[in-house]
Amino acid sequence: MRPAKAFRKGAAEKLRTALKQAKTKSEFQRIQCLWLRASLGLNADQVAKAVGWLPTSVRRLQAQYLKKGDALLKLVGRGGRRHQNLTREEEQDLLATFTVKAEGGGMLEVSQIKWPCEKAGGHAVPKSTVYRMLARQGWRKIAPRPHHPQVDTTRQQAFKKNSPGWWLKSSSSKSDPSARSD
Repeated sequence: MRPAKAFRKGAAEKLRTALKQAKTKSEFQRIQCLWLRASLGLNADQVAKAVGWLPTSVRRLQAQYLKKGDALLKLVGRGGRRHQNLTREEEQDLLATFTVKAEGGGMLEVSQIKWPCEKAGGHAVPKSTVYRMLARQGWRKIAPRPHHPQVDTTRQQAFKKNSPGWWLKSSSSKSDPSARSD
């Protein structure tokens, strides 16, 4: 096995101060992997045992530190929207055109939003992408209760008021079979 490259002069002191300033556990462990090698001269297997990582992860981190230097310590994290079609502001602007119709109680379908979204993004997107965009912007699905398109509410109300109530049976008819009027 070839000998490990040496860290820059003064790296141990910089890493020690960075250890004190670490805010998260993952950041602390990352810096600790480097500090153990710089100050104590431990190899990757020993550092991995001490930190609880795999030796390959330790080697990879140490190799990146040798290439990038202290800039590696300032990494933020891996989260974020790397493959977004539109920024959050562009999504808000796109949905602002549909807000008037939605607030007025009009029916709004995803297929109506999908086409302008594809036009703004420059390529076709599935409906699930539009649904996620709506959820991200705080929109929610409100569906009206189902009813027949030819329903006549006035006839329904008249039926409810004037019906004889044949389905209602008194409690006395249940106990006394002779009280039935069949």
